[in-house]
Amino acid sequence: MIELIQQRLDSYKASNAIEEEQAIKEIIQEIALFALWKAGFFEVAAFQGGTSLRILYGSQRFSEDLDFILKESDPGFDWSDYLKKLLENLEEFGLKTEVRDKSRMDQAVRKAVLKDNSVSNQLNLSFYRGQEGKKQTIKLEIDVNPPSGSAFEYTYKDFPVDYEVCHQDLSSNFALKVHALLCRPYLKGRDWYDFNWYVKKDIKPNLSLLQAALIQDGPWKGEDLKIDKEWVKAELLKKISSINWNEATADVERFMNKTEKDSLKLWSEHFFSQKVANI
Repeated sequence: MIELIQQRLDSYKASNAIEEEQAIKEIIQEIALFALWKAGFFEVAAFQGGTSLRILYGSQRFSEDLDFILKESDPGFDWSDYLKKLLENLEEFGLKTEVRDKSRMDQAVRKAVLKDNSVSNQLNLSFYRGQEGKKQTIKLEIDVNPPSGSAFEYTYKDFPVDYEVCHQDLSSNFALKVHALLCRPYLKGRDWYDFNWYVKKDIKPNLSLLQAALIQDGPWKGEDLKIDKEWVKAELLKKISSINWNEATADVERFMNKTEKDSLKLWSEHFFSQKVANI
């Protein structure tokens, strides 16, 4: 199977160590998605977040984590059976991977971590040499109590072999991204990159899902909230006016390719205010 992985790596045409490391990590992510499908995970869960934009829709931003939501709320959800099957399936591809379940049952987001250096040790690499003792790390997170209102779609992927992924539709994915933009207590430039991606694709956020998410968690938690497009625009403009855009660009630039990095010079309150107007 390592030959298949080598062919996939060669297709990235990485030009430096960072790009090659990101390519390796993304290959592990894709094999993990296949392994989870084989384990029956997508019968109960859906792929979402920034990595789904990259793997399913061709976003140019690399992403570190695999984010999921349950299709239906289940506070008793446990990673352990899926993680066991995930490891077994990864071994079929020659990956000697560690998996740690870092979940807390009192938290709605259950976490696990994949760590691997077996792939890079078996590949013919041009640039990336890694660091002694350091392994590729991929976080897996799943929301076991998601807000109501998501819509789901199914997409076929063909690497490492044919399989099917259940995922949020783009409108629902955008809604939860807007929720993150309005409610996250810290700045992630990657959120604003994704926001710009959705706007350029002319995606409309799922407002009923966004409303449910805002009422469930964040500054508007528990309020009798009724939102519409104008409410969303007004709140986004407030948030945009408070952001340090130098910090935002510093967060995202390591995940972008060389061609796109020049566009970060445009990131400003005026730039994103114009993007909000285009929603």
